[in-house]
Amino acid sequence: MPETKQKKPAAPKKPAATAESKLAKLGLRTDMDLVLHLPMRYEDETEVLTIREACMRGGEVSQVEGVVTSNEIAYKPRRQLLVHIADETGDIQLRFMNFYGSQVKQLAEGTRVRARGEVRHGFFGAEMVHPAYKIVNEGAPLPTSLTPVYPSGEGLSQLVLRRAIADAMKRVDWTDTLPPEVLKTMRLHPLETAVRTLHYPPPQIDENALIDRTHPAWTRVKFDELLAQQLSLKRAQRARRAKGAAKLGKVGTLSSAFEASLPFKLTKAQQRVLKEIREDIKQPYPMQRLLQGDVGSGKTIVAALSAAQAIDSGYQAALMAPTEILADQHFRKIAAWLEPLGVKVAWLTGSLKKKEKEAAYALVESGAAQLVIGTHAIIQDTVQFAKLGLVIVDEQHRFGVGQRLTLRNKGNGDNVPHQLMMSATPIPRTLAMTYYADLEVSVIDELPPGRTPIVTAVVDQNRRDEVIARVHAAALEGRQAYWVCPLIEESEALQLQTATETYETLAAALPDLRVGLVHGRLKPAEKAEVMDAFAAGDIHVLVATTVIEVGVDVPNSSLMVIEHAERFGLSQLHQLRGRVGRGSAASVCLLLYQSPLGPVAKQRLMTMRETTDGFEIARRDLEIRGPGEFLGSRQSGQAMLRFADLETDGWLVDQARDVAHALLHEATPANKATVEAHLERWLGGREEFLKV
Repeated sequence: MPETKQKKPAAPKKPAATAESKLAKLGLRTDMDLVLHLPMRYEDETEVLTIREACMRGGEVSQVEGVVTSNEIAYKPRRQLLVHIADETGDIQLRFMNFYGSQVKQLAEGTRVRARGEVRHGFFGAEMVHPAYKIVNEGAPLPTSLTPVYPSGEGLSQLVLRRAIADAMKRVDWTDTLPPEVLKTMRLHPLETAVRTLHYPPPQIDENALIDRTHPAWTRVKFDELLAQQLSLKRAQRARRAKGAAKLGKVGTLSSAFEASLPFKLTKAQQRVLKEIREDIKQPYPMQRLLQGDVGSGKTIVAALSAAQAIDSGYQAALMAPTEILADQHFRKIAAWLEPLGVKVAWLTGSLKKKEKEAAYALVESGAAQLVIGTHAIIQDTVQFAKLGLVIVDEQHRFGVGQRLTLRNKGNGDNVPHQLMMSATPIPRTLAMTYYADLEVSVIDELPPGRTPIVTAVVDQNRRDEVIARVHAAALEGRQAYWVCPLIEESEALQLQTATETYETLAAALPDLRVGLVHGRLKPAEKAEVMDAFAAGDIHVLVATTVIEVGVDVPNSSLMVIEHAERFGLSQLHQLRGRVGRGSAASVCLLLYQSPLGPVAKQRLMTMRETTDGFEIARRDLEIRGPGEFLGSRQSGQAMLRFADLETDGWLVDQARDVAHALLHEATPANKATVEAHLERWLGGREEFLKV
């Protein structure tokens, strides 16, 4: 008897996502989450115009009401639904390019419709394209406030969001978390009044102030958000100070001999910053200091002098850099300074051979290596320090939160190492006050003497031959040049191909010069070989990807060409430009661009041409790109400020900082309760993300 084929059981259908799960995807899990999910814009549905009035106002968004007189699906020039509605003054066409079968039935002849959209005058008369609409009964009441439009997610309608928020508003505890004296001094609205105004603004409200977020209701919400952030960061700072740290109080023979051996004198800014760090690491609680300074301001020597104090005090120091090229630059420079003075400096990166790694591990664990320099290989579990007292993290925004925490946890017992974080991307004041409120900030705001200003020119790609001639002329004068290839984020392989092609083109165009190539795919030994040859002057032109962005210091290089400069961010362009201008020769940076330029790219290139001041560039970068560029992965897992804008609300940051300080400084039971309630309302379980 033939076998009958068994039918495979149908795969079980996935349960449809509930409204709760859709809300949870947006991070809306509690009533307070919903209440603080504020509108991104508003629609005015408080007024209905006659169709004739709306048509006379052509080009404006208007709301009309009428009865459907015809409904048809047309196929020219493409499939579309055409619906005509009329009132006693005239008629108008509603046109839908994308529609469902249910809409055709819903908008049947005789149905009363209220539609809102921009009125256009086309070949077939007045029309609205894809208007918002609802089916209504004759005499249906109009809303009495502006209609909020909320940030939403897939499958989550505005109607569902509005209902969920309205329900949450009835259940939530509206007790104000701000002390009455703060409300009075700052003339702030009560929170409930402010939030209700933003969800249900009355028709007579100043709509412009609502949209540009300058209305007093917005001010209250922004202040509360900033205060929560300040309280959380400052409380984290206090918690860190409660932990123990080694007192690195000895500025001894090594520090003195090191400073005396330097062939240059520290600038006043370097001396000031070094004094701040030295005072910090003498304390019995861990230093958490951010050292920022423009490209070439001399942060490395300050870091090395800080490490010398740790070594003088009988402890080890570690310096971690994000790339092998940068770590290698630090190692060569600092080892040349300290090893002649009897300091053992260990080198540790992922590319070391097994035997070399094991030898380095043994030096670190025994304490024979007083200073360890390397990449994230330093934080591997296999690396055990004998007595780690100071951790230095260069280009700190390029490391993840977890990586920096792991290095900090390499201390012994209850002692946490002091931590110095360095950044060559100057951070605007408001950003530092907001996102780095838990750190002490030191700024080297002075360049060493003898540096020549860099002239920056913006050049169209069509003049590429002239640029090659400029490179040739510089080489004949005994100078060296960088040629940086375009950033191609979507494909590392394509970026490598571009770099290789550029190298071949330049080698062919400049047969009497030595052209070198360095990129991220080269083995560390090959990279080091090329960089050594360039530093020694054996290579005239170095073709490179952005691996040379930081740390490369060749004083004889005086010309930088950045190809497709419009693809780079401002801080990257500034970092790349900082590779030249390190000697006494006049230096030039040429920004090659492909026209036409978009408005943002044009703004960036104009900024680079106008100023070499890193802090001014950082300020403009904040305007263009927002805070993410500066923070890197510091805020990993935690959203940026949702309501406050650091460019326009800097004055509120100052106020929030002062109120946070007062609440934490005077630790009365009432103040403690206020702090807890405010943080619970605004951060809930997310406070942990701010503590690193």
